[in-house]
Amino acid sequence: MSASPASDPHIPVLLRPLLRAVSPVTGTWIDGTFGAGGYARGLLDAGADLVIGIDRDPMVFEMAAGWASDYGDRLRLVESNFADMDQHAEAVDGVVLDLGVSSMQLDMAERGFSFMRDGPLDMRMGATGDSAADLVNTAEEVHLADILYTYGEERASRRIARAIVREREKEPITRTLQLASIIEGCLPRQKPGQSHPATRSFQALRIAVNDEYGALYQGLLAAERVLKPGGWLAVVSFHSIEDRMVKRFLQARGGAQGRANRYAPEIEVAEPQFKIVNRKAIGADPEELEVNPRARSALLRVATRTGAPAGEIDAGSIAMPLLKGAR
Repeated sequence: MSASPASDPHIPVLLRPLLRAVSPVTGTWIDGTFGAGGYARGLLDAGADLVIGIDRDPMVFEMAAGWASDYGDRLRLVESNFADMDQHAEAVDGVVLDLGVSSMQLDMAERGFSFMRDGPLDMRMGATGDSAADLVNTAEEVHLADILYTYGEERASRRIARAIVREREKEPITRTLQLASIIEGCLPRQKPGQSHPATRSFQALRIAVNDEYGALYQGLLAAERVLKPGGWLAVVSFHSIEDRMVKRFLQARGGAQGRANRYAPEIEVAEPQFKIVNRKAIGADPEELEVNPRARSALLRVATRTGAPAGEIDAGSIAMPLLKGAR
């Protein structure tokens, strides 16, 4: 999820190209990552009869209280993980997913997502489960290193994990800036234009705390089950691993198993579950980038559901990163 200008800080990226791709908007839609409600409002204003807004964070529904009633019974809000969306609806006309952490969550120091603001080391998108503090203070060193490397692609994962274990023996690690300082001490000094040294580690811990890749994997399968024939699946991702998972899923479910090499033909699969609308992901146009630089990394993929029965697919076959203990 991402934010745009300060005047309206929570309009989601790629809303205009998404609405163009799925036009005309009708029937029942699931906004599986409700957040500030930007996609839900966009769909309702474009003609959706009903939008079911799903989010695991109860705070987003409190924030929507001031405007949600304007849509009456056309907007239904559900506190849940989008991985379970098919438990809350059936035979819907469309599913929208906007992946990642929202700008609202990043901006709230008390949520513990940001290494730029001091706050409790939490990182939970929902209200239950272990926090990042629980993880960094109890996980074995080898497991911490695996999380940092697999989910954050952090090359200094072992060094950072060793430092975390060493420092937590002195006192518990409970604050975001406390952890960020430990990580900074393990890496070369930040150069101008480089990302903060803690970026990859914080990303990895957030993904682990919220099981984000597992939720995406299960959410794609749930979308396949809940969409009716002709229904739309639209997914916006913000980093390469998520986009690769979505791309591989749609390729596998869209009738092509891939190729043994670049010159071999794709192997067609009987009864594909999806028809891919855009073979190449849609990015932000210059107009959107001008008002919202955060949209630069956003990618949109769109597909329509066929009448083929829903099924299962192995997580590894869609390039889902797996920790060593899960392989």
